Amino acid sequence: MFREFRAEVEAALADALAARGLPTDDLGIEEPPEDVPATLASSVAFRLAGEVGAPPPEIAAEVAEAVDPEGYEYLARVDSQGPYVNFHAGEAYLADTLVAAQDGEYGRLPDRDTSVVVEHTSANPTGPVHVGRARNPILGDAIARVLDFAGYGVERHYYVNDAGRQVAVFTWAYETFDESDLPKPERDRADYDLVRYYRKGNQFLEDADPEEVEAAEAEIESIMRGLEAGDDETYERVERVVDRVLSGMRDSLERLPAEFDAFVKETEFIRDGSADDVVDRLKDTEYAVYEEDAWQLDLSAFGIEKMLVFLRSDGTTLYTTRDLAHHEWKFANYDAAVTVLGEDHKLQADQLKAALEILGNDTDQLSHAIYSYVNLPDGKMSTRRGTGVDLDDLLDEAIVRAREEVEKRLDSRIRDDELDEEDVERIARQVGIGAVRYDIVSKQPTKAITFEWERALDFEAQSAPYVQYVHARCCGILEEAESRGIDVGAIEFGGGEAAADLDPSVLDAPEERDLLRTIARFPAVIEEAAEDLEPHVVATYTREFAETFNAFYRECPVLAAEDERRRDARLALVNASRATVANALSVLGVEAPTSM
Repeated sequence: MFREFRAEVEAALADALAARGLPTDDLGIEEPPEDVPATLASSVAFRLAGEVGAPPPEIAAEVAEAVDPEGYEYLARVDSQGPYVNFHAGEAYLADTLVAAQDGEYGRLPDRDTSVVVEHTSANPTGPVHVGRARNPILGDAIARVLDFAGYGVERHYYVNDAGRQVAVFTWAYETFDESDLPKPERDRADYDLVRYYRKGNQFLEDADPEEVEAAEAEIESIMRGLEAGDDETYERVERVVDRVLSGMRDSLERLPAEFDAFVKETEFIRDGSADDVVDRLKDTEYAVYEEDAWQLDLSAFGIEKMLVFLRSDGTTLYTTRDLAHHEWKFANYDAAVTVLGEDHKLQADQLKAALEILGNDTDQLSHAIYSYVNLPDGKMSTRRGTGVDLDDLLDEAIVRAREEVEKRLDSRIRDDELDEEDVERIARQVGIGAVRYDIVSKQPTKAITFEWERALDFEAQSAPYVQYVHARCCGILEEAESRGIDVGAIEFGGGEAAADLDPSVLDAPEERDLLRTIARFPAVIEEAAEDLEPHVVATYTREFAETFNAFYRECPVLAAEDERRRDARLALVNASRATVANALSVLGVEAPTSM
C-alpha cells in the first residue's frame, strides 16, 4: 500500500506545484522526521525558498493548502509542520494493508519480465572457502534474493577460474605427490582433502632445488598451454581436480546458505573461440598498443591510467580477456548483469567496463556491487598451522556460541522435555548462522566492519536473534490461539464469512497503527533495496519492524483483548507481522525460527 500511497502523494503534489507554475522535477518526498506525525512528508519548501523568496515554513503552509486530496484512494489529508508538507493516509490505507499482508508472499513485487544474472563469490577452486571472503557470498546471495523478491528473473552464477596458473599448479601437484607425503586432512570433505596437494606443491616450488623447480615449472607451463589450446586431455586433467574441490566448496557455501544455478567455467570461453574473438576485435581498436612484450589497452580516455594487458607475447590470453568474453555472453543472454566484488578489484572492474565499451557493448546492463572486507573476531577458531580461518570454522563456532545462549534461555523448557536435542540443535543452527549472516549483510557494503560475537548474538540488541524472536513470538501467539479453539485461518481476510466481519477500524491504538504503517512500507523497502543493490536497507527495516512490533506486544494484549472483535483484528495483525518479518528475513537469507 505504501508504494500506491507514495504515487498518490507524488501526483497530488506535482499537480499543486504545476498549477502555480512551480517546477515539479524534485518533489522532496521522504520519510517524515520523527517529530512529524505523517505517513510521508515533502521538503520541497527548502528548494522553493530561494525561487519564491519566502521562508520554508510559509511556503510549506501554502503548498499544503494547495494540495487537493479529493479523488485519491489513500490520501486523506495534507497539512504542514515547520518546513515540511505532511501527507496523511486514511483508514482505507491501513485496512488494505492488513488485508494484503495476510498473504504469505506479502512484499513480493509483480513480475518485471527482466532477467538478471548475479555473479558472486567466484573464489579460486584451490581449497576450502576462506572466511576472509565470506562477505561476498553473503552479500551476493542477499542481492540475488532481493532482486528475485522485487520481481526480476534471477540466476545466480559462480564464475570458475579453471584456466589460471594456480589451477595448473594444483593439477601438477595432485598428479605428482603421493598421499603418504601429505598431512591428515582437516575435514572429511573433498576440498580439505585436495588442498593438501596444492599446499604441498607451492611449498615444493619455494623450497626445492632449482633443477627440480625448473622441471616442475615446465610441466605447469605445459598444462597452461594445453588449456589455452583447448586440448581435451589437459582439460580433463584439470577438471578432475577442480570439480572435486568445487563440490566441497559448495557444501560449505550451502551452509550460509548460498546456492548457485550455474558454475560457469573460464575455459568455456577459450574452447568456444570467444576469447580469441575478443583479442582480434581489441587489436583493431584505436586503444590497442603493443608495449612491454604484450598487447595492452590504453584506457586513459576513460580516466584509467593503468594499462590493461589482454594478450601476452606468447599469444596466451589472460583472466580479464576471458572475462570480457564471459560478460559479452552475459549481455547476450540476460537483460542485466550484477557482479559482486571486493574493494581490491575495483580497478579491474573499471578496466573491464571500459574495455566492454570499446568492444561496443551497452555497459548500462552491468552493475558492480563493491564491498569492503570484514575484520575477524578473536575466538577459539583454529588457524591450523597458519593456513587461515575457513568459513566452516566460523559457522561451527557460531553454532556452538548460539547453542550456549539458547540453552540459557530455554533451560526450563529443556528440563520439562518441551524441547528435545533435535529442537535445540535446530534453533542453535538457525540462530548461529543467522547471526553471522545478518551481522554482515546488515552493514552498508562499502564500509569495513569488525565482526563481534557479543553483538551478533545479542538477543536484546539489534541483531538477528532480536528479529528472529519476533517471528517466533508471532508463531507462538497464533499457535496458542489455535490451541484455544480459535480458527486463525477463518479470521484471515478472504477466508470466509467470519473474515468478512473482521473490522480493522478497531485497531485504533497508536502501537497498532504504527505497526500497520510499518508493515505497509515493506514492499517499498524491497523496491529500494533492489534498485540500489543494497540489501542492508532490508536489514535496517527489520530492526525497525522488531522495535515497532515489540511496542505493540507490550501495550496491546492479543488473546486477552477486551472483546472478540479486537482480539480477531489483533490476531490478523499478528499474522500480517509474521508474514512480513518472515519474508524480510528470507530476503536476507536468514531463517525465521518458529520457536526460540
